[in-house]
Amino acid sequence: MASPVLDQLTQQVTNTTGVEQSAVVFINGIQAKIDAAVAAALENGATAEQLQPISDLSTAMEAQTDALAAAIAAQGG
Repeated sequence: MASPVLDQLTQQVTNTTGVEQSAVVFINGIQAKIDAAVAAALENGATAEQLQPISDLSTAMEAQTDALAAAIAAQGG
């Protein structure tokens, strides 16, 4: 006999895992666009020093994405 409570909990876990994984993909997409913009700016004459604040944001985003991915993996996601 199926348990409605167990079924509901299973669905909530599935939904949460999907949202977390979608967040990682989304964040990685933003980071890739930032990195591409930095590369294009460098090719067009900007200096690494001028772009350092943006590069720092990309690095920070990567660290947060890694932390989120690790949390998902630790939960068996």
